[in-house]
Amino acid sequence: MKIAKIPATNQQFTIGKIVCLARNYAEHAKELGNETPAAPVLFMKPASSVIGDGEAVRIPAYSQECHYEVELAVLIGKKARNVTAEQAQEYIAGYGVGIDMTLRDVQNGLKAKGLPWEIAKGFDTSCPLSDFVPAAAVPDPHNLRLKLAVNGEGRQDGCSSDMIHRVPQIIAHISSIFTLEPGDIILTGTPAGVGKVGAGDVMSAEIVTVGRLTIPVA
Repeated sequence: MKIAKIPATNQQFTIGKIVCLARNYAEHAKELGNETPAAPVLFMKPASSVIGDGEAVRIPAYSQECHYEVELAVLIGKKARNVTAEQAQEYIAGYGVGIDMTLRDVQNGLKAKGLPWEIAKGFDTSCPLSDFVPAAAVPDPHNLRLKLAVNGEGRQDGCSSDMIHRVPQIIAHISSIFTLEPGDIILTGTPAGVGKVGAGDVMSAEIVTVGRLTIPVA
């Protein structure tokens, strides 16, 4: 059982499903040669993929190209079904820092065959997550700086203002498809600058005012 914590309010949630957005930053879509989507592109990770600050990512033997993607994580605090964008803020318990670890070679091979991406996205240790800050501590989730460094060298440095689909619209869209429940987490996409890591590397991810993660690669 994986737990999401909001230390400032002593709240804890059992993590349920992790719903992720692909191509939600135009420059990231461009760097991978993808079109900018008209509607959110969704995929999922299991709760078993979550690790915390200081824990190690372990790259599966079936991949030779593992990429990092720093993301703003949204923690759902109450059951949400067919929520409007105007109501969405009421359902957010907190915000955190996530890294969507992606086996890019595996993903590209699956995409070429028209197959799902789960084995490239949902492997054990593929979802490093920080603790969360209360939603009230983040007055504007679309004015946050997302940064990631590998071995102290900056690789990603973007702003959540560049999201194509904003948090309220994301929650409205997802909740129109399936119910969001307390402890569910949304990863909202990554800015440009993704790249490869390997054994011995150390990733440092930060969203100012939200949190930070230091994650080694085993």
